[in-house]
Amino acid sequence: MQKKSLWGLVLGMFLGIFISVGGNVLAERGSRSSETEVLPFEDLRTFTEIFGRIKRDYVEPVTDKQLLEHAIRGMLIGLDPHSDYLTGDQYKELQEGTTGQFGGLGIEVTMENGFVKVVSPIDDTPAQRAGVRAGDLVVRLDDQPVKGMSLGDAVKLMRGDPGSRIVLTIMREGEEAPLKIEIIRDIIKVKSVRNRLLEKDYGYLRISSFQSKTGEGLRKAMAELEKENDGKLKGLVLDLRNNPGGVLNAAVDVSDAFLDKGLIVYTEGRIENSEMRFNASPDDVLDGAPIVVLINAGSASASEIVAGALQDHRRAVIMGEKSFGKGSVQTVLPTSGGAAVKLTTARYFTPSGRSIQAEGIEPDIQLARYKLESVEGPDFKPVKEADLSRHLTNGNRSKKKPESKDTEQDQEKSKLEITDYPLHEALMLLKGIAILRN
Repeated sequence: MQKKSLWGLVLGMFLGIFISVGGNVLAERGSRSSETEVLPFEDLRTFTEIFGRIKRDYVEPVTDKQLLEHAIRGMLIGLDPHSDYLTGDQYKELQEGTTGQFGGLGIEVTMENGFVKVVSPIDDTPAQRAGVRAGDLVVRLDDQPVKGMSLGDAVKLMRGDPGSRIVLTIMREGEEAPLKIEIIRDIIKVKSVRNRLLEKDYGYLRISSFQSKTGEGLRKAMAELEKENDGKLKGLVLDLRNNPGGVLNAAVDVSDAFLDKGLIVYTEGRIENSEMRFNASPDDVLDGAPIVVLINAGSASASEIVAGALQDHRRAVIMGEKSFGKGSVQTVLPTSGGAAVKLTTARYFTPSGRSIQAEGIEPDIQLARYKLESVEGPDFKPVKEADLSRHLTNGNRSKKKPESKDTEQDQEKSKLEITDYPLHEALMLLKGIAILRN
């Protein structure tokens, strides 16, 4: 009797959905018959049968609520790696992430072939300091295999009390054996925008993620750079490496800061409000000074929107590695009870109509990953003409200039070649462009 009543309850629930959707289908049959179809009764019957078997035969008791949540999550996960069902706690964590503070390790992740794939570590977080890299595949969290977990369950395990430890077992391209990386959890406070002068007239902006106030932070950072430089910059390096993306409007704001007209990005989807177009306003904070944008395989989503817009408008030179290739837009739809559905509702396109989905941004100048070291020792000094005995003077009647000593800035530039080769190359390109312009 209990089995029949349970089966009847679940079947009745789905029959109600069937009748409701079926009615809508009939009402819209004239205009959208090719896009909709009546829900299959036999498949619903199979679903309710399996529901009943799990309730009766599973090794441990399971509630109706748990099963229905699993069913909803399964529907969404089966669509694509970015659609998901968020419980009330997960929805709250997502909201915290877009405002810049949350707890955990400091990595942006997705699912790939049943494993957790690191899109990128976030700047100045426990994961980055421990050596986690973009592209790493997490196969174990402490002693628990990741295979078979949902992304939400894996993220829940990675979060924890500040000061607690977790060991990630990672598969990395180029490594023969799995790596074990111990990380101490912490409160993650993400500063979205960082800035500094690389040298006189050349600025550096690092955007680690796109949050709700990133556009505002960028304009403030640009004002600080110009104040420190005592005037306008001759060039800027915009660093989007290992930036996993974030809020769409923030990507539009950042692109708009460097463009004075034209389309920035547009989206296309099946529902009416998924089709949007964003255009630039007449205000370029750099007044047309050249920009080099650094990207790599960890640059995703909103990062690719910015890189694609500046590349299509020929406003910047894109340098580095091919980007991640996430060209879809997720909409978070709150549900009753405080939960939410994160659903892929559109694809985005660059101003020229390029879809980045599964393709990524191809840089204008490719830079492979190299490890450089100096061939010059600390006491190395090249022999020049002036060092040879009996050398001729140059005939210049002006007073001989005193031998210059390396300044702190010169030493810093020399270190940059070793510590961050792509950034050094970006700076050299900016200086070359400035010479040609002059």
